[in-house]
Amino acid sequence: MCVTCGCSDDSKTTITNSQTGEKTAMNNHHSHTHTLPDGTVITHTHSHTNTHEHPTSPQENNHQHQKSEVHAKMHGTTISLEQNILQKNNILAAQNRGWFKGRNILALNLVSSPGSGKTTLLARTINDLKSELTFSVIEGDQETINDAEKIRQTGCNVVQINTGKGCHLEAAMIEKGYTELNPPLNSVLMIENVGNLVCPALFDLGENFKVAILSVTEGEDKPIKYPYMFRESQVMILTKIDLLPYLQFDVNRCIEYAKQVNSGINIFQVSSTSGEGLNDWYKWLKNQIIS
Repeated sequence: MCVTCGCSDDSKTTITNSQTGEKTAMNNHHSHTHTLPDGTVITHTHSHTNTHEHPTSPQENNHQHQKSEVHAKMHGTTISLEQNILQKNNILAAQNRGWFKGRNILALNLVSSPGSGKTTLLARTINDLKSELTFSVIEGDQETINDAEKIRQTGCNVVQINTGKGCHLEAAMIEKGYTELNPPLNSVLMIENVGNLVCPALFDLGENFKVAILSVTEGEDKPIKYPYMFRESQVMILTKIDLLPYLQFDVNRCIEYAKQVNSGINIFQVSSTSGEGLNDWYKWLKNQIIS
C-alpha cells in the first residue's frame, strides 16, 4: 500500500473464515529493487524511522553523503513506484475479473464512508433474495470480525479481511478471499470495502460494478466533495431515506451533484429498515446476472 495513498507498510492484513474460524495472515510489504549506475542493487520497502545518525568523521560524513545521494535518487522515483503499485494491482484485478467471468460470478464492490449502512443494506439484500440468488461475501475492515458475523447470520458464506493500518482492499486480498470462499458458479460475490471515499476509488478489485453508498445522514454534497469515487462508480445507493422527515437533506440536489460528476450513474433511493425502494435495487441486481 505504501506511497500511493499513505497506508503504512507495516499494516498486518488477516483473513478470517467465519465458517471455520481459521485466520491467516498476508504480507503487505512492498519491496522495490533499484539498480544504481555502478551496478549496486538495492531493495527496500519505504519503511523509514525518525532516527537520524550524525557523522563523526570526514570518512563517515562522505559515506553519509553517498547514502543521501542514493536516498534522493530512490525517492526521485516515487511517481513511477506509485504507478508500479497500481499497475501490479490492475494486473491482479484483471486476473480476478477473468476468474469471475469464467465462473459467471457477478462481483460488486460496495464503497462508502463509515456508517453509511453498507452492512445493513447487504444483510437485508441477502435475506430478501437468498431464495433466488446465491451470495458470498468478502468483508473489509481495519479491525474486528463484527460485520462478518452479521452477514454469517444470514446463512451466507463470508470471509473477513482485516487490513490493520490499511485503508482499502486490494486485488491480491480479493484473490485470497475468493480462494477461501470458493463461490459457486452463477452466483453473486459482494465485496464490502473498508469505509473510505478516497483510496478504494484508486484500486480496481476486478469487480463488475462499483456501488457507492451514501446515507442521508451525510451531506448531500458528498458526490462533488469526493468526485473520483462517484465518477468511478456505476451505481449510487442513497440509504436511510426513512430518516428524511427528520433531516435537512436535499435529495434532488444530491442527485444533481452525482449526475454532474457522473451523468451515467444509476441511482436508487432505499431504506433498509422500511424496505422502501429496495425492489428497484433488487431488479437492477437480478438483471445483471447472465443466465
